[in-house]
Amino acid sequence: MGEGVDPTQMCQDLVNKIARSEQLLAIADPDLLVLFEDWLEELEREARIVLDKHGAMEADQLAEKLGLSRRGATFLLSKLERERI
Repeated sequence: MGEGVDPTQMCQDLVNKIARSEQLLAIADPDLLVLFEDWLEELEREARIVLDKHGAMEADQLAEKLGLSRRGATFLLSKLERERI
């Protein structure tokens, strides 16, 4: 990626576009979308529990505790931070 590109923001933008996409909604099974949303909510809950127990941590540490990729943990940390504002 080039300089000045924020991969976390890119991930968030992609998730937002997918969630809003009429095309995806037209071809995706609604049950699968619900499962994805449920899975993401569960990951957020698990991340909150870990952060409440251990305090602030880097994405690498959270990724290890939750069994996620570093990018996935970075996305969750960013999302949780935005929601606290």
